[in-house]
Amino acid sequence: MCGYTGFTNHIDNSNRVIEDMMDQIRHRGPDAAGRYVDGDIALGHRRLSIIDITEQGDQPIYNEDRTKVLVFNGEIYNYQDIRKDLLAAGHVFRTQTDSEVLIHGYEEYGPELLPRLRGMFSFVIWDTVKKELFGARDFFGIKPLYYAVMGESFLFGSEIKSFLVHPHFKKELNETALENYLTFQYSPTEETFFKNVYKLPAAHYFTYANGKLTTRRYWEVKFDADNKPQLEDWVNEISDIFHNSVQAHKIADVEVGSFLSSGVDSSYVAAIADVDKTFTVGFGEDERYNEIGWAKNFSKAIGKENYSKVITPEEYWAKLPKIQYHMDEPLADPAAIALYFVCELASRQLKVVLSGEGADEIFGGYNVYSEPNSTAYDKLPRGLRRGIGTIAGKLPAKRGVNFFVRKGKDLEERFIGNAYMFTPAERSALLKAPGKAPDPTVITKPFYDKVKDQDDVTKMQYLDLHLWMTGDILLKADKMSMANSLELRVPFLDKEVMGVAERIPTRYRVTRTESTDAHTPYITKYAMRLAAKRDTPPQTAKTAAKKKLGFPVPIRVWLKEDTYFNLVKDRFTSPAAEQFFHTEKLVSLLEDHRAGKADNSRKIWTVFMFLVWYGVYFENGVKE
Repeated sequence: MCGYTGFTNHIDNSNRVIEDMMDQIRHRGPDAAGRYVDGDIALGHRRLSIIDITEQGDQPIYNEDRTKVLVFNGEIYNYQDIRKDLLAAGHVFRTQTDSEVLIHGYEEYGPELLPRLRGMFSFVIWDTVKKELFGARDFFGIKPLYYAVMGESFLFGSEIKSFLVHPHFKKELNETALENYLTFQYSPTEETFFKNVYKLPAAHYFTYANGKLTTRRYWEVKFDADNKPQLEDWVNEISDIFHNSVQAHKIADVEVGSFLSSGVDSSYVAAIADVDKTFTVGFGEDERYNEIGWAKNFSKAIGKENYSKVITPEEYWAKLPKIQYHMDEPLADPAAIALYFVCELASRQLKVVLSGEGADEIFGGYNVYSEPNSTAYDKLPRGLRRGIGTIAGKLPAKRGVNFFVRKGKDLEERFIGNAYMFTPAERSALLKAPGKAPDPTVITKPFYDKVKDQDDVTKMQYLDLHLWMTGDILLKADKMSMANSLELRVPFLDKEVMGVAERIPTRYRVTRTESTDAHTPYITKYAMRLAAKRDTPPQTAKTAAKKKLGFPVPIRVWLKEDTYFNLVKDRFTSPAAEQFFHTEKLVSLLEDHRAGKADNSRKIWTVFMFLVWYGVYFENGVKE
C-alpha cells in the first residue's frame, strides 16, 4: 500500500514541486520515496513496504527499456500467476513485486490487463514514447484516484491534498458538492468539494494525451440469479470462495492482523484468517457502544490475542480536524473517527490488517433491504398507497406518518442509499444559496436504469455498491488506514467472491423467518451467515445472527451534553456557517435535539463535519 501523485510538466521547478506534493502524502508511505521527472511529466511515489520489502521494490518501476514508468497504490493478489504468463512471453523482471507485473502486463495486454487482475489498485503508467498517460482504478473503488485540469497541467494522485501545493492549482469550494453532501452525507458524484477536481469511478481507466482525457469502464457487477442450486449448495460455494479470498488477501512479507467488531462480517474474517492479533475499539461501558468484551471473548475462543482501546469523548472530539484533513472531502459518518482509532491501535503492532467491509452490499446485509414487501400494506394497490402517501406527506413528520409517506413512493423515489440526511426541500431551506445541485433521484437514476428489470432488493444493493460503498465505506477505510500508515484489506470485495454473490437468488440473501418478533421478520445476508456459522466457534455461534453494530458511536448522547452542545453551537454560529447557512435553523436543529423533540443527531453531524472540514481546508488549516 502506498500513495502517488503527479502532473504533466509545464513548470520550471518541477523537481521541487513534486517533492512538495509527495510530502503531503508521506503518511501513505513512510518507508521510501521515489520520483521520475522529464520535460513532459513528473511522478512521485511514497512507499509502505508490504511485498518484496527490499529497495528493489521501490517505485517508480520501469519496463525493460525504461520507455514506460509506473506508480502504483494497492495489492495484486494473483500477481504470481500473471507473472508466470509474462515470463513465458519473454518479459524480464528485476523484482519480486506485484508492481512490476502491472507494467509488464500493460506492455503485453494493454487495458485488457485489468480484467485479469485480482486485487485492489490505483495506478498510472507514463509512456515516454507515445507521450500518453494511462490510469486505472480497481473493480470496487477500494483505492482512490483523483485528477484535475489546472491551467496547463493535468494533476493526478491518491489524495487531493497533494494537489494543493502545485502552483497551477486554484482552490475553490464546489457548492454543488455541498448541496449533494447534505442529502447523502458524502460526495456521491464524480465531482469533489474542490472545483475542477474529480474522482475516477471504480472499474474505470483513463488515457490522457495531447491535452485530451478519455475514460472507459472495464468491468461491471451483473446480478443474474441462478435458481437451480439449493441453499446448501450456495453455502458451500460461499464458504469455498471466501476461504480462498482470505488466503489471497493474506499474501504479504509482513505480519497481517484483523479488525474485530461483534458483527458477523469481521468475525467471519477473523475466524478463518488464522492471524495472531485482532483489534477493537469502543466507547464507555454501555454495550450499545462498546463491543470490546464480546471481541475479547471471541478472540479467546479462536485462540487469538485481542488488542482494544476505549475511546474517550475528549479524544474523539479532539481528533475531528485531523480526521477531516485526512479525508480530503467531508464525510459525516461518525464511525470514520472510530475507524481512525482502531487503525491507530493496529498500526502500533503491524502494517497490514483485514476488515469486513463490503459483505453487506454484496450479500444483502443491511436491514433496510428487508423493507420491500415486508408488510401486508405493501400488497395494497400502488395507486392507493400513493394517494395515502400524498396525504400523509402534508402532515407533520413522525414515525407513523413517515411509514405511509415512504410506502406511497416507488423504491426509486424513496431510496437513495443507506443515508438520507436532508431532503431537497430541507436543504434548500437551510442553505442561503440553494439550487445548484440536482434532485438526488437524478444522481441515482443511471444506476437504477441498469437494474430496472431486477427485484427491489437487488436494486438497492446495486445502488449501494456504486454510491454508498465507494463514497462512504471505502473512502473512510482508505483514508483512515493510510492516515496511520496501515494497509487495510477487504477480502469480501474480491471479484471472485462477487462472482458468486451476484448469482445468489434474493430469497437466500434476504429471507423471511418464522420469528414471532414483529420487528425482525427477516434475516439479511442469510446464505453468508450460514457459511460464517460453520467457521464460528460453537460458544460464539450467535454471531451469525447478531445485529450489525460495527464500532457504534454515541453521537446522539454527546450532543445533549453541555460541553459538546456548546462546541457545536459555536461552530453553527461561526462566520463560516453564516456564509453558507441560515444559522438560526442550524441552532434550532441542535436545540430540538437536546430537548428530545427529535433525534437530529445525524443531520447535526452532517453540517458540523462540513464546517470542521471547511475550517481545515479554507480557514485555519491542519497538518499532520
